[in-house]
Amino acid sequence: MTKERGAMRSTILFVPGLRDHVAEHWQTLLAAELPGSRTVAPLEHDKLSCAARIEALDRAIAAIEGPVVLAAHSAGCMMVAHWAQQHHRPIKGALLATPADIERPLPAGYPTLPDLQANGWLPLPRSPLPFPSIVAASSNDPLAAADRTEDLARAWSSQLVQLGKVGHLNPAAGFGPWPGALELLHALDREGAA
Repeated sequence: MTKERGAMRSTILFVPGLRDHVAEHWQTLLAAELPGSRTVAPLEHDKLSCAARIEALDRAIAAIEGPVVLAAHSAGCMMVAHWAQQHHRPIKGALLATPADIERPLPAGYPTLPDLQANGWLPLPRSPLPFPSIVAASSNDPLAAADRTEDLARAWSSQLVQLGKVGHLNPAAGFGPWPGALELLHALDREGAA
């Protein structure tokens, strides 16, 4: 497995969701294992601002030389979709894991629809992404119904990979490590436009 990790040709850029960096999250754990990977820095101000998040993502991409594969989770997937509408830097591909359905009310503890609207998250981009992408979907995600995730994958022209009952693919759902992420990232790194 170590040899496979070292074979990555692209820089993997992790794009966390609104909760930023969670110590036991699959993104944090995988970033620590992948040499040369990067993570979008957490915001110190305007944490709910979509524009500030997009700017942070663009700065992180601009700081990388060579090909980039994005690894986004939850609202990080929405950041990638918004970023792609506004910027034209080349991206080799994007893994979009369990995108949150921010067009519907989220569970308690998450931002409300009016907060998301006021901070520029809505309407959600539904244009095809200008780079290859994989939406990794859960059949029992509390932040997005399966049919809504399928609709997003179709709108973004993303390959849809069904993960089964993995909740929101976060520590609350028992993840921790997500070994399947590495396989999907390698596929995007190898295949690019496939």
